[in-house]
Amino acid sequence: MADATALLQLRGISKGFPGVKALSDVQLTIRRGEIHSLMGENGAGKSTLIKVLTGVYRRDGGEILLNGTSIDARSPEEAQRLGISTVYQEVNLIPHLSVAENICLGRQTTTLGFLKWKEIRQRAEKALARLGIEIDVTETVSNYSIAIQQLVAIARALDIDAKVLILDEPTSSLDEKEVEALFTVLRKLKAEGLGIVFVTHFLDQVYAVSDRITVLRNGTYVGEYEAALLPRLQLISKMMGKELSELEMKAADRVATKAGVTPFLKLKQVGRKGSLKPLDLEIAAGEIVGLSGLLGSGRTETARIVFGLDRADCGELQLDGKAISITSPRQASGLKFGFCPEDRKVQAIIPNLSVRENIVLALQANRGWMGYVSRPTQIQLADKFIKALNIKTPNPEQPIRLLSGGNQQKVILARWLASNPRLLILDEPTRGIDVGAKLEIEKLMAQLTGEGMAILFISSDLEETVRNSHRVVVLRDRQKVCELRGEEISEKNIMHAIAASDSDQ
Repeated sequence: MADATALLQLRGISKGFPGVKALSDVQLTIRRGEIHSLMGENGAGKSTLIKVLTGVYRRDGGEILLNGTSIDARSPEEAQRLGISTVYQEVNLIPHLSVAENICLGRQTTTLGFLKWKEIRQRAEKALARLGIEIDVTETVSNYSIAIQQLVAIARALDIDAKVLILDEPTSSLDEKEVEALFTVLRKLKAEGLGIVFVTHFLDQVYAVSDRITVLRNGTYVGEYEAALLPRLQLISKMMGKELSELEMKAADRVATKAGVTPFLKLKQVGRKGSLKPLDLEIAAGEIVGLSGLLGSGRTETARIVFGLDRADCGELQLDGKAISITSPRQASGLKFGFCPEDRKVQAIIPNLSVRENIVLALQANRGWMGYVSRPTQIQLADKFIKALNIKTPNPEQPIRLLSGGNQQKVILARWLASNPRLLILDEPTRGIDVGAKLEIEKLMAQLTGEGMAILFISSDLEETVRNSHRVVVLRDRQKVCELRGEEISEKNIMHAIAASDSDQ
Protein backbone atom coordinates (compact mmCIF):
# COMPACT_ATOMS: atom_id res chain seq x y z
CA MET A 1 0.00 0.00 0.00
CA ALA A 2 1.19 3.53 -0.79
CA ASP A 3 1.78 5.91 2.11
CA ALA A 4 -1.09 8.42 1.91
CA THR A 5 1.11 11.16 3.39
CA ALA A 6 3.92 10.61 0.89
CA LEU A 7 4.67 12.94 -1.98
CA LEU A 8 7.24 10.59 -3.49
CA GLN A 9 7.85 6.90 -2.79
CA LEU A 10 10.60 4.62 -4.09
CA ARG A 11 9.94 0.98 -3.21
CA GLY A 12 12.13 -2.06 -3.78
CA ILE A 13 14.44 -0.25 -6.21
CA SER A 14 17.19 -2.38 -7.74
CA LYS A 15 19.84 -1.55 -10.31
CA GLY A 16 22.77 -3.55 -11.55
CA PHE A 17 25.70 -3.03 -13.87
CA PRO A 18 27.96 -5.75 -15.32
CA GLY A 19 29.50 -7.48 -12.31
CA VAL A 20 28.07 -4.95 -9.83
CA LYS A 21 24.78 -4.80 -7.89
CA ALA A 22 24.54 -1.04 -7.32
CA LEU A 23 21.11 -1.03 -5.63
CA SER A 24 19.18 -3.84 -4.00
CA ASP A 25 15.62 -3.40 -2.62
CA VAL A 26 16.17 0.27 -1.71
CA GLN A 27 13.39 2.39 -0.19
CA LEU A 28 12.92 6.15 0.03
CA THR A 29 9.86 8.16 1.08
CA ILE A 30 9.65 11.95 0.71
CA ARG A 31 6.75 13.83 2.29
CA ARG A 32 5.35 17.24 1.45
CA GLY A 33 6.98 20.09 3.31
CA GLU A 34 10.04 18.16 4.52
CA ILE A 35 13.79 18.22 4.01
CA HIS A 36 15.00 14.65 3.78
CA SER A 37 18.73 13.86 3.90
CA LEU A 38 20.04 10.89 1.94
CA MET A 39 23.16 9.64 3.74
CA GLY A 40 25.81 7.02 3.08
CA GLU A 41 29.52 6.68 2.49
CA ASN A 42 31.10 6.54 -0.95
CA GLY A 43 29.65 3.61 -2.89
CA ALA A 44 26.49 3.48 -0.78
CA GLY A 45 24.28 4.00 -3.85
CA LYS A 46 23.10 7.60 -3.35
CA SER A 47 24.06 8.85 -6.82
CA THR A 48 22.72 5.74 -8.53
CA LEU A 49 19.39 6.09 -6.72
CA ILE A 50 19.09 9.73 -7.81
CA LYS A 51 19.90 8.79 -11.41
CA VAL A 52 17.24 6.07 -11.34
CA LEU A 53 14.71 8.53 -9.95
CA THR A 54 15.52 11.20 -12.53
CA GLY A 55 15.57 8.90 -15.57
CA VAL A 56 19.32 8.83 -16.18
CA TYR A 57 19.33 5.07 -15.47
CA ARG A 58 16.55 2.56 -16.09
CA ARG A 59 15.77 0.63 -12.93
CA ASP A 60 15.87 -3.16 -12.98
CA GLY A 61 13.11 -3.56 -10.41
CA GLY A 62 10.86 -1.74 -7.97
CA GLU A 63 8.31 1.03 -8.24
CA ILE A 64 8.26 4.84 -8.03
CA LEU A 65 5.09 6.64 -6.95
CA LEU A 66 4.49 10.39 -7.24
CA ASN A 67 1.34 11.60 -5.46
CA GLY A 68 0.26 7.95 -5.31
CA THR A 69 0.59 7.41 -9.07
CA SER A 70 3.19 5.08 -10.53
CA ILE A 71 5.72 6.89 -12.73
CA ASP A 72 8.59 5.76 -14.96
CA ALA A 73 10.72 8.68 -16.13
CA ARG A 74 12.88 7.65 -19.09
CA SER A 75 15.01 10.81 -19.14
CA PRO A 76 15.82 13.82 -16.92
CA GLU A 77 13.57 15.93 -19.16
CA GLU A 78 10.65 13.60 -18.53
CA ALA A 79 11.37 13.64 -14.79
CA GLN A 80 11.29 17.45 -14.87
CA ARG A 81 7.93 17.41 -16.66
CA LEU A 82 6.64 15.19 -13.87
CA GLY A 83 7.86 17.76 -11.32
CA ILE A 84 11.18 16.22 -10.18
CA SER A 85 14.13 18.61 -10.50
CA THR A 86 17.79 18.12 -9.57
CA VAL A 87 20.53 20.64 -8.76
CA TYR A 88 23.98 19.08 -8.86
CA GLN A 89 27.20 19.85 -7.00
CA GLU A 90 28.74 21.35 -10.14
CA VAL A 91 26.43 24.20 -11.11
CA ASN A 92 25.10 23.30 -14.56
CA LEU A 93 24.52 26.81 -15.89
CA ILE A 94 25.82 28.34 -19.13
CA PRO A 95 28.32 30.96 -17.89
CA HIS A 96 28.18 33.39 -20.82
CA LEU A 97 24.37 33.67 -20.77
CA SER A 98 22.40 35.99 -18.50
CA VAL A 99 20.65 34.92 -15.32
CA ALA A 100 17.26 35.23 -17.07
CA GLU A 101 18.41 33.16 -20.05
CA ASN A 102 19.71 30.42 -17.77
CA ILE A 103 16.50 30.24 -15.75
CA CYS A 104 14.23 30.08 -18.80
CA LEU A 105 16.55 28.20 -21.17
CA GLY A 106 14.56 25.80 -23.35
CA ARG A 107 11.29 27.22 -22.04
CA GLN A 108 11.44 30.78 -23.42
CA THR A 109 8.20 32.42 -24.58
CA THR A 110 8.11 33.54 -28.22
CA THR A 111 5.90 35.37 -30.70
CA LEU A 112 6.28 34.45 -34.38
CA GLY A 113 9.67 32.94 -33.55
CA PHE A 114 10.95 35.99 -31.69
CA LEU A 115 11.88 35.78 -28.02
CA LYS A 116 9.70 37.83 -25.67
CA TRP A 117 12.54 39.26 -23.59
CA LYS A 118 10.36 41.28 -21.24
CA GLU A 119 8.37 38.21 -20.23
CA ILE A 120 11.58 36.16 -19.88
CA ARG A 121 13.06 38.76 -17.52
CA GLN A 122 9.84 39.02 -15.50
CA ARG A 123 9.61 35.24 -15.25
CA ALA A 124 13.21 35.02 -14.00
CA GLU A 125 12.65 37.80 -11.46
CA LYS A 126 9.54 36.02 -10.20
CA ALA A 127 11.43 32.72 -9.85
CA LEU A 128 14.19 34.43 -7.85
CA ALA A 129 11.71 36.40 -5.75
CA ARG A 130 10.26 33.09 -4.61
CA LEU A 131 13.69 32.42 -3.08
CA GLY A 132 13.94 35.91 -1.60
CA ILE A 133 16.66 36.92 -4.07
CA GLU A 134 16.83 40.28 -5.85
CA ILE A 135 19.56 40.54 -8.49
CA ASP A 136 19.91 41.96 -12.00
CA VAL A 137 18.64 39.09 -14.17
CA THR A 138 20.16 40.67 -17.30
CA GLU A 139 23.67 40.28 -15.86
CA THR A 140 25.86 37.43 -17.14
CA VAL A 141 25.57 34.59 -14.62
CA SER A 142 29.36 34.06 -14.41
CA ASN A 143 29.70 37.55 -12.89
CA TYR A 144 27.93 36.33 -9.73
CA SER A 145 29.39 34.29 -6.88
CA ILE A 146 29.10 30.49 -6.74
CA ALA A 147 26.51 30.90 -3.99
CA ILE A 148 24.29 33.09 -6.18
CA GLN A 149 24.80 30.73 -9.12
CA GLN A 150 23.62 27.87 -6.90
CA LEU A 151 20.43 29.81 -6.11
CA VAL A 152 19.95 30.59 -9.81
CA ALA A 153 20.20 26.85 -10.51
CA ILE A 154 17.53 26.21 -7.86
CA ALA A 155 15.33 28.94 -9.35
CA ARG A 156 15.69 27.26 -12.75
CA ALA A 157 14.74 23.90 -11.21
CA LEU A 158 11.64 25.42 -9.60
CA ASP A 159 10.59 27.28 -12.78
CA ILE A 160 9.00 24.06 -14.07
CA ASP A 161 6.57 23.91 -11.13
CA ALA A 162 8.66 21.31 -9.32
CA LYS A 163 7.11 19.17 -6.60
CA VAL A 164 10.36 17.45 -5.58
CA LEU A 165 13.72 19.23 -5.46
CA ILE A 166 16.90 17.11 -5.26
CA LEU A 167 20.06 18.88 -4.08
CA ASP A 168 23.21 16.82 -4.64
CA GLU A 169 26.08 18.25 -2.55
CA PRO A 170 24.88 21.86 -3.00
CA THR A 171 27.11 23.30 -0.24
CA SER A 172 30.48 21.82 -1.22
CA SER A 173 31.77 25.15 -2.61
CA LEU A 174 30.01 27.51 -0.19
CA ASP A 175 31.30 29.21 2.95
CA GLU A 176 29.36 29.26 6.23
CA LYS A 177 27.36 32.45 5.50
CA GLU A 178 26.47 31.21 2.02
CA VAL A 179 25.36 27.85 3.44
CA GLU A 180 23.08 29.59 5.92
CA ALA A 181 21.61 31.72 3.13
CA LEU A 182 20.89 28.54 1.17
CA PHE A 183 19.28 26.93 4.21
CA THR A 184 17.01 29.97 4.63
CA VAL A 185 15.82 29.39 1.06
CA LEU A 186 15.29 25.67 1.70
CA ARG A 187 13.22 26.34 4.81
CA LYS A 188 11.08 28.77 2.79
CA LEU A 189 10.49 26.15 0.08
CA LYS A 190 9.73 23.55 2.73
CA ALA A 191 7.07 25.85 4.18
CA GLU A 192 5.50 26.04 0.71
CA GLY A 193 5.04 22.25 0.72
CA LEU A 194 7.96 21.24 -1.48
CA GLY A 195 9.62 17.88 -0.86
CA ILE A 196 13.41 18.33 -0.72
CA VAL A 197 16.03 15.59 -0.98
CA PHE A 198 19.33 16.80 0.49
CA VAL A 199 22.55 14.89 -0.23
CA THR A 200 25.62 15.95 1.73
CA HIS A 201 28.55 14.58 3.73
CA PHE A 202 28.51 17.39 6.31
CA LEU A 203 26.93 16.18 9.55
CA ASP A 204 26.42 19.63 11.05
CA GLN A 205 24.44 20.64 7.96
CA VAL A 206 22.34 17.48 8.06
CA TYR A 207 21.25 18.17 11.62
CA ALA A 208 20.79 21.89 11.00
CA VAL A 209 18.19 21.48 8.28
CA SER A 210 16.84 17.90 8.03
CA ASP A 211 13.51 16.53 9.19
CA ARG A 212 14.28 12.91 8.31
CA ILE A 213 17.31 10.89 7.25
CA THR A 214 17.50 7.79 5.08
CA VAL A 215 20.73 5.79 5.28
CA LEU A 216 22.11 3.58 2.50
CA ARG A 217 25.10 1.27 2.76
CA ASN A 218 26.68 -0.78 0.00
CA GLY A 219 23.65 -0.32 -2.24
CA THR A 220 21.14 -1.47 0.38
CA TYR A 221 18.55 0.29 2.53
CA VAL A 222 19.57 0.60 6.19
CA GLY A 223 16.62 2.63 7.48
CA GLU A 224 14.69 5.89 7.75
CA TYR A 225 14.98 7.97 10.93
CA GLU A 226 13.74 11.23 12.38
CA ALA A 227 16.76 13.52 12.52
CA ALA A 228 15.88 14.84 15.98
CA LEU A 229 15.78 11.29 17.40
CA LEU A 230 18.94 9.92 15.76
CA PRO A 231 22.17 10.71 17.68
CA ARG A 232 25.15 11.53 15.49
CA LEU A 233 27.13 8.56 16.74
CA GLN A 234 24.34 6.20 15.77
CA LEU A 235 24.07 7.80 12.32
CA ILE A 236 27.80 7.24 11.71
CA SER A 237 27.50 3.69 13.03
CA LYS A 238 24.69 2.94 10.57
CA MET A 239 26.57 4.52 7.66
CA MET A 240 29.74 2.54 8.37
CA GLY A 241 28.07 -0.71 9.36
CA LYS A 242 29.76 -0.84 12.75
CA GLU A 243 27.93 -1.48 15.99
CA LEU A 244 29.23 0.64 18.86
CA SER A 245 30.10 -2.52 20.77
CA GLU A 246 32.47 -3.56 17.95
CA LEU A 247 34.58 -0.43 18.11
CA GLU A 248 37.06 -1.33 20.82
CA MET A 249 40.40 -2.75 19.69
CA LYS A 250 43.24 -4.09 21.73
CA ALA A 251 46.41 -2.01 21.80
CA ALA A 252 48.30 -5.00 20.37
CA ASP A 253 46.19 -4.81 17.21
CA ARG A 254 47.76 -1.56 16.00
CA VAL A 255 51.21 -0.12 15.53
CA ALA A 256 53.06 1.41 18.44
CA THR A 257 53.16 5.19 18.63
CA LYS A 258 56.42 6.70 17.46
CA ALA A 259 58.12 8.61 20.26
CA GLY A 260 60.79 11.27 20.11
CA VAL A 261 60.60 11.80 16.34
CA THR A 262 61.14 15.24 14.82
CA PRO A 263 58.68 16.23 12.09
CA PHE A 264 60.23 17.28 8.79
CA LEU A 265 56.95 18.61 7.31
CA LYS A 266 54.67 21.02 9.15
CA LEU A 267 51.41 22.62 8.13
CA LYS A 268 50.66 25.68 10.25
CA GLN A 269 47.09 26.94 9.94
CA VAL A 270 47.06 25.87 6.30
CA GLY A 271 43.68 26.10 4.59
CA ARG A 272 41.83 26.81 1.39
CA LYS A 273 38.56 28.75 1.18
CA GLY A 274 35.57 26.53 0.45
CA SER A 275 37.74 23.43 0.71
CA LEU A 276 39.58 23.20 4.04
CA LYS A 277 39.55 25.28 7.20
CA PRO A 278 42.99 26.21 8.63
CA LEU A 279 44.65 23.27 10.35
CA ASP A 280 47.95 22.23 11.91
CA LEU A 281 49.60 18.97 10.85
CA GLU A 282 53.04 17.48 11.42
CA ILE A 283 54.64 14.49 9.67
CA ALA A 284 57.89 12.80 10.72
CA ALA A 285 60.13 10.27 9.02
CA GLY A 286 59.22 6.66 9.74
CA GLU A 287 55.63 7.24 10.84
CA ILE A 288 52.15 6.73 9.41
CA VAL A 289 49.80 9.63 10.06
CA GLY A 290 46.18 8.63 9.47
CA LEU A 291 43.60 11.15 8.30
CA SER A 292 40.16 10.02 9.43
CA GLY A 293 36.68 11.39 8.88
CA LEU A 294 33.63 10.91 6.71
CA LEU A 295 33.75 11.52 2.98
CA GLY A 296 33.86 15.29 2.44
CA SER A 297 35.46 15.95 5.83
CA GLY A 298 38.64 17.39 4.32
CA ARG A 299 40.88 14.31 4.12
CA THR A 300 41.51 14.35 0.38
CA GLU A 301 41.54 18.16 0.38
CA THR A 302 44.44 18.09 2.85
CA ALA A 303 46.34 15.58 0.71
CA ARG A 304 45.79 17.65 -2.43
CA ILE A 305 47.25 20.75 -0.76
CA VAL A 306 50.31 18.85 0.48
CA PHE A 307 50.94 17.51 -3.03
CA GLY A 308 50.36 20.83 -4.76
CA LEU A 309 47.21 19.81 -6.64
CA ASP A 310 45.41 22.64 -4.82
CA ARG A 311 47.12 25.73 -3.47
CA ALA A 312 46.59 26.86 0.13
CA ASP A 313 45.39 30.44 0.47
CA CYS A 314 46.33 30.79 4.13
CA GLY A 315 48.89 29.45 6.58
CA GLU A 316 52.43 28.20 6.07
CA LEU A 317 54.07 24.95 4.99
CA GLN A 318 57.50 24.20 6.43
CA LEU A 319 59.94 21.60 5.14
CA ASP A 320 62.95 20.92 7.35
CA GLY A 321 62.26 24.14 9.24
CA LYS A 322 62.07 26.36 6.13
CA ALA A 323 58.91 27.95 4.76
CA ILE A 324 57.95 26.61 1.33
CA SER A 325 55.12 27.05 -1.15
CA ILE A 326 54.05 23.93 -3.06
CA THR A 327 52.30 25.13 -6.18
CA SER A 328 52.26 22.03 -8.39
CA PRO A 329 52.57 18.23 -8.30
CA ARG A 330 55.83 18.59 -10.26
CA GLN A 331 57.27 20.69 -7.43
CA ALA A 332 55.97 18.24 -4.80
CA SER A 333 57.48 15.35 -6.72
CA GLY A 334 60.77 17.23 -6.85
CA LEU A 335 60.65 17.45 -3.05
CA LYS A 336 60.39 13.65 -3.02
CA PHE A 337 56.66 13.53 -2.29
CA GLY A 338 54.51 10.81 -3.89
CA PHE A 339 50.72 10.63 -4.19
CA CYS A 340 48.49 7.62 -4.88
CA PRO A 341 45.03 9.18 -5.46
CA GLU A 342 41.69 7.72 -4.47
CA ASP A 343 40.42 7.14 -8.03
CA ARG A 344 43.26 5.18 -9.60
CA LYS A 345 41.41 4.55 -12.88
CA VAL A 346 40.78 8.25 -13.55
CA GLN A 347 43.65 9.99 -11.74
CA ALA A 348 46.54 7.52 -11.68
CA ILE A 349 46.87 4.79 -14.27
CA ILE A 350 47.51 5.44 -17.97
CA PRO A 351 45.33 2.54 -19.19
CA ASN A 352 46.86 1.98 -22.61
CA LEU A 353 50.45 2.08 -21.38
CA SER A 354 52.20 -1.06 -20.18
CA VAL A 355 52.97 -1.98 -16.59
CA ARG A 356 56.60 -1.03 -17.23
CA GLU A 357 55.71 2.38 -18.66
CA ASN A 358 53.35 3.14 -15.77
CA ILE A 359 56.00 2.22 -13.19
CA VAL A 360 58.74 4.49 -14.61
CA LEU A 361 56.41 7.45 -15.22
CA ALA A 362 57.18 9.45 -12.04
CA LEU A 363 60.90 8.76 -12.18
CA GLN A 364 61.07 9.91 -15.79
CA ALA A 365 59.03 13.03 -15.00
CA ASN A 366 61.45 13.94 -12.19
CA ARG A 367 64.47 13.53 -14.45
CA GLY A 368 62.99 15.46 -17.37
CA TRP A 369 63.68 14.84 -21.04
CA MET A 370 67.41 15.34 -20.58
CA GLY A 371 67.57 12.48 -18.07
CA TYR A 372 65.91 9.76 -20.10
CA VAL A 373 65.53 6.46 -18.28
CA SER A 374 67.01 3.88 -20.64
CA ARG A 375 65.00 0.88 -21.75
CA PRO A 376 67.24 -1.63 -19.89
CA THR A 377 66.87 0.43 -16.68
CA GLN A 378 63.09 0.55 -17.17
CA ILE A 379 62.96 -3.22 -17.56
CA GLN A 380 65.17 -3.70 -14.50
CA LEU A 381 62.97 -1.40 -12.37
CA ALA A 382 59.76 -3.03 -13.58
CA ASP A 383 61.07 -6.53 -12.85
CA LYS A 384 62.28 -5.42 -9.42
CA PHE A 385 58.91 -4.02 -8.30
CA ILE A 386 56.82 -6.71 -9.95
CA LYS A 387 58.69 -9.20 -7.75
CA ALA A 388 58.86 -7.00 -4.64
CA LEU A 389 55.13 -6.18 -4.66
CA ASN A 390 53.99 -9.51 -6.10
CA ILE A 391 52.25 -7.79 -9.02
CA LYS A 392 50.37 -10.45 -10.96
CA THR A 393 50.99 -9.75 -14.64
CA PRO A 394 52.06 -12.05 -17.49
CA ASN A 395 54.95 -9.70 -18.26
CA PRO A 396 56.00 -6.03 -17.83
CA GLU A 397 54.61 -5.17 -21.27
CA GLN A 398 51.03 -6.08 -20.33
CA PRO A 399 48.69 -3.04 -20.67
CA ILE A 400 47.81 -1.97 -17.12
CA ARG A 401 44.10 -1.79 -17.95
CA LEU A 402 44.05 -5.59 -18.17
CA LEU A 403 45.21 -6.02 -14.54
CA SER A 404 42.92 -6.42 -11.55
CA GLY A 405 42.22 -3.39 -9.34
CA GLY A 406 44.58 -4.61 -6.64
CA ASN A 407 47.41 -5.12 -9.09
CA GLN A 408 46.79 -1.72 -10.67
CA GLN A 409 47.10 -0.23 -7.18
CA LYS A 410 50.42 -2.01 -6.67
CA VAL A 411 51.71 -0.62 -9.97
CA ILE A 412 50.87 2.93 -8.82
CA LEU A 413 52.70 2.25 -5.56
CA ALA A 414 55.65 0.93 -7.55
CA ARG A 415 55.63 4.11 -9.65
CA TRP A 416 56.31 6.24 -6.58
CA LEU A 417 58.63 3.78 -4.86
CA ALA A 418 60.82 3.84 -7.97
CA SER A 419 61.37 7.56 -7.34
CA ASN A 420 62.41 6.86 -3.71
CA PRO A 421 60.00 9.31 -2.04
CA ARG A 422 60.47 10.88 1.37
CA LEU A 423 56.70 11.23 1.89
CA LEU A 424 54.11 8.92 0.36
CA ILE A 425 50.47 10.05 0.39
CA LEU A 426 48.04 7.13 0.12
CA ASP A 427 44.39 8.09 -0.46
CA GLU A 428 42.19 4.98 -0.04
CA PRO A 429 44.97 2.61 -1.22
CA THR A 430 43.00 -0.53 -0.36
CA ARG A 431 39.57 0.43 -1.74
CA GLY A 432 38.14 -2.07 -4.18
CA ILE A 433 40.87 -4.68 -3.81
CA ASP A 434 40.76 -8.16 -2.29
CA VAL A 435 41.78 -9.06 1.25
CA GLY A 436 45.08 -10.59 0.21
CA ALA A 437 46.14 -7.46 -1.70
CA LYS A 438 45.12 -5.31 1.27
CA LEU A 439 47.35 -7.28 3.61
CA GLU A 440 50.27 -7.02 1.20
CA ILE A 441 49.87 -3.24 0.97
CA GLU A 442 49.65 -2.93 4.77
CA LYS A 443 52.81 -5.04 5.15
CA LEU A 444 54.53 -2.83 2.60
CA MET A 445 53.52 0.31 4.53
CA ALA A 446 55.07 -1.10 7.71
CA GLN A 447 58.23 -2.03 5.82
CA LEU A 448 58.56 1.43 4.22
CA THR A 449 58.13 3.31 7.49
CA GLY A 450 60.64 0.94 9.07
CA GLU A 451 63.08 2.16 6.42
CA GLY A 452 62.38 5.80 7.30
CA MET A 453 59.68 6.80 4.83
CA ALA A 454 56.74 8.92 6.07
CA ILE A 455 53.20 8.01 5.01
CA LEU A 456 50.06 10.17 5.07
CA PHE A 457 47.31 7.54 5.09
CA ILE A 458 43.64 8.06 4.23
CA SER A 459 41.12 5.27 4.62
CA SER A 460 37.36 5.07 5.15
CA ASP A 461 37.92 1.79 6.99
CA LEU A 462 38.26 2.75 10.67
CA GLU A 463 39.72 -0.60 11.66
CA GLU A 464 42.37 -0.21 8.97
CA THR A 465 43.18 3.31 10.12
CA VAL A 466 43.52 2.23 13.76
CA ARG A 467 45.57 -0.81 12.87
CA ASN A 468 48.13 1.02 10.74
CA SER A 469 48.50 4.57 12.12
CA HIS A 470 51.01 5.92 14.62
CA ARG A 471 48.88 9.07 14.96
CA VAL A 472 45.35 9.82 13.74
CA VAL A 473 44.14 13.29 12.81
CA VAL A 474 40.33 13.41 12.80
CA LEU A 475 38.52 15.84 10.49
CA ARG A 476 34.87 16.85 10.36
CA ASP A 477 33.16 19.29 8.01
CA ARG A 478 36.48 20.47 6.49
CA GLN A 479 38.26 21.10 9.77
CA LYS A 480 40.56 19.25 12.17
CA VAL A 481 38.70 18.36 15.35
CA CYS A 482 41.30 16.34 17.24
CA GLU A 483 44.50 14.31 17.08
CA LEU A 484 44.79 10.89 18.71
CA ARG A 485 48.00 9.24 19.92
CA GLY A 486 48.97 6.01 21.64
CA GLU A 487 46.19 4.41 23.66
CA GLU A 488 43.79 7.13 22.50
CA ILE A 489 43.68 5.60 19.02
CA SER A 490 40.54 3.48 18.76
CA GLU A 491 37.56 3.21 16.43
CA LYS A 492 35.29 4.36 19.23
CA ASN A 493 37.29 7.53 19.91
CA ILE A 494 37.46 8.36 16.20
CA MET A 495 33.70 7.97 15.82
CA HIS A 496 33.03 10.09 18.92
CA ALA A 497 35.25 12.84 17.49
CA ILE A 498 33.44 12.71 14.13
CA ALA A 499 30.03 12.72 15.80
CA ALA A 500 30.65 15.54 18.30
CA SER A 501 28.89 18.81 17.50
CA ASP A 502 30.68 22.13 17.68
CA SER A 503 29.06 22.80 21.06
CA ASP A 504 30.73 19.66 22.40
CA GLN A 505 34.23 20.79 21.55
